[in-house]
Amino acid sequence: MRHSKTVSLTLTAVATTLITILAQITIPFGSVPFSLQTLAIGLVATLLKPKQATTATLLYLILGAIGLPVFAGGTGGLPVLVGPTGGFLLGMVGFSLITSLLTNTKASLSKILLANILGDVIVFAFGILGLMLFLKVNLTDALKVGLLPFILPEFFKLVLVTIISKPLFNLLKRQNYYK
Repeated sequence: MRHSKTVSLTLTAVATTLITILAQITIPFGSVPFSLQTLAIGLVATLLKPKQATTATLLYLILGAIGLPVFAGGTGGLPVLVGPTGGFLLGMVGFSLITSLLTNTKASLSKILLANILGDVIVFAFGILGLMLFLKVNLTDALKVGLLPFILPEFFKLVLVTIISKPLFNLLKRQNYYK
């Protein structure tokens, strides 16, 4: 029992670290930067159990909210969570929860991809709403800024998550994570 709790806590910490590291790989892109943050969330949500995936994402948001520079481009602080990109960040909790509930070691590649697409839709729904509220723009303008430029790169990130998930599932199985 103790071993599994230690493994669970360790994986949650590693997942939070992975999200933080990949969030730093950014390309400035208007109000919403392009980053590898959602790639990390997809991996975490696909591979970890719902409790660990959601906890890792919440921990990441808490670290950022208290001011640590963990968000995209080394930003942090509560103003980031209540600013134009805050909706995207908060939507990542839904991504983690829903995708982790829908995936497991027996999931087909198509199911993993669809679960990640659904999770990403949650991020973008929250993000678009946040843009509308904080930038005071209409839906069309929010979609132009916060969704359209990201559709293709996001799809490629989710395909990458899907492809590498099976070997990573096998690695975690060998470590007895899924018992």
